[in-house]
Amino acid sequence: MSSQPLLSGKPTGKGKQRRRRNLWFERLMAIVAVGNLTLVAFDMSYVRMRNFWLQGNIPIPIVGGTIKAPVPPVTSWYDPVKGIEPHRDTAAYLQRVDALEAQIRKTGVRSPSSEALLEELRVRSVKMIEENPFQVANKSGTLEKIKNRMRDLIDNEQDSSKEAFKTFWSQEYLATASPAQGLGFFEEEIRPPIETNYFRSSDETGEFTDKFWQLDLPFAILFILEFLARTFYISRQYTSIGWQEAMLWRWYDIFLFLPFFRWLRVIPVTIRLNDAELIDLEPVRAQFSRGFVASFAGELTEVAIVQTINQVQKSVKSGDLARQVFESVNRPYIDLNNINEAEAISGRLVQLTLYEVLPEIEPDLRAWLNHNIESILSQSPVYQGLHALPGLNQLPAQLTLQIATQVSKLLTEGSQSLYDAIINDPVGGELTNKLVQHFGQALGSEIQQKQNLQELESLIYDFLEEVKINYVQHLSQEDIEQILEQTRQLQQGSKS
Repeated sequence: MSSQPLLSGKPTGKGKQRRRRNLWFERLMAIVAVGNLTLVAFDMSYVRMRNFWLQGNIPIPIVGGTIKAPVPPVTSWYDPVKGIEPHRDTAAYLQRVDALEAQIRKTGVRSPSSEALLEELRVRSVKMIEENPFQVANKSGTLEKIKNRMRDLIDNEQDSSKEAFKTFWSQEYLATASPAQGLGFFEEEIRPPIETNYFRSSDETGEFTDKFWQLDLPFAILFILEFLARTFYISRQYTSIGWQEAMLWRWYDIFLFLPFFRWLRVIPVTIRLNDAELIDLEPVRAQFSRGFVASFAGELTEVAIVQTINQVQKSVKSGDLARQVFESVNRPYIDLNNINEAEAISGRLVQLTLYEVLPEIEPDLRAWLNHNIESILSQSPVYQGLHALPGLNQLPAQLTLQIATQVSKLLTEGSQSLYDAIINDPVGGELTNKLVQHFGQALGSEIQQKQNLQELESLIYDFLEEVKINYVQHLSQEDIEQILEQTRQLQQGSKS
């Protein structure tokens, strides 16, 4: 049974011993399941493969070539399981041929006893062609093969297999024909296909007799007992899991004792072999997962993003998005912790900007202001005249630098002072809040004007359409295999 997960990094001595016992049990049950699946596969293919088991030869390689060894007498063992027995007509036909061969060895082919047997075989041959005893076994093609071989051996004006058999079973033909064209031909070319014919009985339901359940029953009982034992073990190991959930834990084992769809047993057998560490399915599972994801990830991503954009476009076009935005602005704000998170976030951002960012970028700001002020003043005639006066040509640059320095300090230190004054002045803070609130209300009111709202909605709708065409299509053309490879490398790195 499945080993329990260990809490410590390394298993203890008892844990190792228990895991070893569990592994051997899993391997034993996996081997039994493989044997059962092999028996199922043999049973499912037996009727189609019966000709091989009846007459087939197994090639055995040896030094200098191969020899063909006959297969074991499987049909004599397994025919009763499938309700197969020799067909009376074809079996009697072959018995009369055996009697003829014995009679010829005693008295010769031209004796009256041999002629009587030949007459009977001519009648039986015509009857076999007319009644087709091969049809019950779905072997009508075998009868056609027999007829064609006999016509090829003995030509006649009617090209009739009946006439060919009548000629073959005659004293004149067998007395003059060589063994390769006489009884030897029958033994090599005609007897083997006739021997493959059989009669299969039916049960009371009208279906063919099939006693495979008798062979499968011991395996089914074993797997049912094991399934119940596993269910009990899981329900005891995990107290929060009931019997039904414990049964679903290993649902695939049910196929091992179902009396139908037996070919589905390949699923639990494969899983058991992997659990017993007899095969390793992890590379197959990983490759299957990567192939599946690579096939559908691009399309699924594109569909998901396009659907999201379509929903946003639909909300924009219908006006639902604008109504939700403005209703949320006008709706009373529910405070859960006595802190306005939006105000706190904005205040913190303002503090970072004034006290950290602006002082750090002041040199860049001063250089930028100096350049722009100098560019503006250089167009003034006075500024150009100062440049022309001797001894004063450096004065304009000093003036612009001084102005830029003062302005940059004003922007940084003045902004800090203004912010401190607003924070420390209740009246100033209240006025600032009113200014921000009225600004938002005025902006929202102007946006809600029909003309402005329609223009904004049209622009947003067109923007989303461009995103969908340009970016989503580019996303769908991404190399999914490369992304999966990067993901696999990350997983291996985390494991290592």
